[in-house]
Amino acid sequence: MRIKPWTALAVAVPLVAGCAAGPAEGSRAHAGTPAPASTPDRKKPVVTSSSKTPRPSARPARPPAVPAGTTAGYVVFDRSTGKIVAHQNARRRFRSASVSKILIAIDYLERNKTVPAADARSLQVMLRSSDDGAATGFWNRGGKGAIITRTARRLGLTETGPPPAAKPGFWGYVTLSARDIVTIYRYLLDTADPRVRDLILGHLRKATKCGTDGFDQYFGIPGAVPRPWAVKQGWSGFGLTPPVRCSQAGAASSDVRPAVLPAVPAGAAIPAGAAVPARAVVPASAGAPIGGGPLSVMAAAARGTNVPDYGHPVLHTTGLVGKDERFVMALLTAHPAGGTWDASVKRVNRIAAGLYRGLRTG
Repeated sequence: MRIKPWTALAVAVPLVAGCAAGPAEGSRAHAGTPAPASTPDRKKPVVTSSSKTPRPSARPARPPAVPAGTTAGYVVFDRSTGKIVAHQNARRRFRSASVSKILIAIDYLERNKTVPAADARSLQVMLRSSDDGAATGFWNRGGKGAIITRTARRLGLTETGPPPAAKPGFWGYVTLSARDIVTIYRYLLDTADPRVRDLILGHLRKATKCGTDGFDQYFGIPGAVPRPWAVKQGWSGFGLTPPVRCSQAGAASSDVRPAVLPAVPAGAAIPAGAAVPARAVVPASAGAPIGGGPLSVMAAAARGTNVPDYGHPVLHTTGLVGKDERFVMALLTAHPAGGTWDASVKRVNRIAAGLYRGLRTG
C-alpha cells in the first residue's frame, strides 16, 4: 500500500490508550475527558486502542479544489498507519443535519442492552435511509440534547454540542466537526461494544440509494468512491421535495418502505416506546422558501439562534472507504444561500473525488 506524496502523513496517533470519548440541525461544543477503555479484538487493521482522532499538524501539499461559494471541512484518517492523510477546516463547526443520527443510535444502544423489534426496525430505517420520524422518536425518548451532551463527553468530542436551548427538538441543529466525526467512526471500530459496532456499521454498509424523503443520498462518497464503503449522509435546507424523486432502480434493493402519513409540527412529542413510521414529522431537509426568500422553514425557525451556517444549505458525506475499511472520511459542506440540490451535489462529488484520488488503496 502506498500513498501519494501530497497526502504525506500528518500526525501520529497518541500512544496513550483511551476512549475518545426536529428534526433538522447546534451551537456550543461540549468537550469531555476521555475515559480509559480496552479495545475489542478486531479483524480490521487497527494500530491503536485509542479512538480519539489526532489533531492534524500540517496541510496536504495539494488538497482538492473547493468550488467558490462552498465551505468545506474534511478529514481523512488512514487506519493502517494511524495518521491523518488529508484535512481542511478539520475543527470547523457545521450543523449536523442527519449525521447526528449516528450519535442518537450510539446513545440508544449503549443505554439499552435489549432492543425491541419495533426499535430495531426504526434503527434500520433511520441509519440506512436517514428517516427523520424514527430519529425524532429516539431523540424525544432519550432526553433530546442530553443525548449529545453525554455522548460527546463519553467519546471525547470537542466540537460537538446539542441544539440551541430555544430549539431542543431539532436534532439536525446539533453541532459537529469533521474531526469529531472521524473520532465517532474510530470509536465504533475500535472501542464500542461489538453489539453496538456491528448493528450501526452493518446498517451503514447497506445504506439505501434513496432517503425516505425521496432525496437521492448517493452523493459524495457513494457518488465518487468505488465500493466497498459504509456511509451516513446528511442534507438540510433544500426543501421538502427533491427536484427528481429518487428511484431505487440500479441500486441494491431495500426492505425499507416509508409510511405515508400527514406531517406533524417539528419537535412534536411521540409516545415513548411507539414504533415511529417514516415521515411522521417535518423532515430535517424541510425548506419551502418563505416569502420568496432562500431560507428554509427550519432555518427561519432558528432565526436568532447560534446555528452554524444559518440560511445556507448543508450537504455532508461521511463513512468508511477502501479495502478492509482502511480510510475514515468525513466531508462537511455548506453552500450558497438558495443553492440548488443538483449544483450542491456536483460540488460535493468533485471534492470527494479529489480526496479519493489522493489515496492509493491497493
